[in-house]
Amino acid sequence: MVMASWTQKGHLSSNEMNSFECKSAHYIFLVVHFFVNNKMGAGGRMNDATNDKDVLKRVPTEKTPFEISDLKKAIPPHCFKRSLTTSSYYLFRDICICYTFYHLGSNYIPLLPKPLAYIAWPIYWFCQGSSFMGIWSIGHDLGHHSFSEYQWLDDALGFVVHSTFLTPYFSFKYSHRSHHAHTNSMEYDEVWIPKRKADTLYSEVLNNPLGNLFMTFVRLLLSFPMYFTFNIHGRPYNGFVSHFYPQSPLFNDSERKLVWLSDAGMIAAFYALYKVAETTGAAWLFCIYGAPLLVMNAHFIFFTFLHHSHPSLAHYDSREWDWIRGALSTVDRNYGILNTVFHDVTCAHVVHHLISTIPHYHTVEATNAIKPILGDYYKYDDTPILKAFWRETKECIFVEPDEGAENSGVYWFRR
Repeated sequence: MVMASWTQKGHLSSNEMNSFECKSAHYIFLVVHFFVNNKMGAGGRMNDATNDKDVLKRVPTEKTPFEISDLKKAIPPHCFKRSLTTSSYYLFRDICICYTFYHLGSNYIPLLPKPLAYIAWPIYWFCQGSSFMGIWSIGHDLGHHSFSEYQWLDDALGFVVHSTFLTPYFSFKYSHRSHHAHTNSMEYDEVWIPKRKADTLYSEVLNNPLGNLFMTFVRLLLSFPMYFTFNIHGRPYNGFVSHFYPQSPLFNDSERKLVWLSDAGMIAAFYALYKVAETTGAAWLFCIYGAPLLVMNAHFIFFTFLHHSHPSLAHYDSREWDWIRGALSTVDRNYGILNTVFHDVTCAHVVHHLISTIPHYHTVEATNAIKPILGDYYKYDDTPILKAFWRETKECIFVEPDEGAENSGVYWFRR
């Protein structure tokens, strides 16, 4: 195995072992706490008790009785303030956590006996991959200009952060902006475009337990790079569509120069990884960076799929879609301790779609401020996330209008 080829034979000194055991016990406790005590989202900061019937109740599709201006007025003014100091603290904190995991993984795990190393490596991969996702999430906020008052600084930091995790910063920034502008539009949304019943590969061939397992594997392992490379899960365009192709129809003429810069950042990142592998070996690089990156990719696909897939949320075609109902067609969920690790993008995603420039450290407060106005238009689901992921994988196969409402312009998930 790859991790075995890098694990060295040897033993730790008593002082080193005591220090390692204390640190390891702390991080193992966090992982166990997440999986067991939180039950993958059964108890967290925004835990509004609900039952299965409540969470599956459809969100209203009528035009909202409120405007975005009403929601902005309800949010405390300080929630809109982007503090460079506070934002930098979170970035620096996440980098320190990432370095701590790197130090433990590179200096201690290789010295463990093989049976313990086989246990320690997956724990490291999950923890470091979660750390990567936290830093990546800050890169996402930089793309939304919610980090500081300085656009040039946000873009410079975002470019470095996302390139480090093999994400084309400006390319994603532009397509993601379009996603926010057209959320849950059947024609114009940019990602997680639902299938129709006429697509028999999904509605018939893969619509079974084995097909669901296959799609879960493909989504979590391959969807992140495939989305950026071949626009999988994206809207159809004429011509070749890729986040790495400056002439892609994803971008307009004013954006293409910075798409080239995104590509340059990716090339630089790959070259740096090549030089690291040349110096330390491919096995070391995989164990320290590659496997955690795969975990980060899976996290991203996992929670973005759950953001935009729910039996109670509608999609709209051009006859019925408007921006505010599209923005409200997403769901907040509880990921336990990972809410904090991911900077609340998991449990305060609705408000993020409504006002994407609110810094992540104010989104929970802003959510609580607008919930009384949103009423039934706000969707929160505290179903344990593994259960929710499997439920949505089984139930959200394709979308069709209700029977008798074929011309309504409103589409619901079906299986």
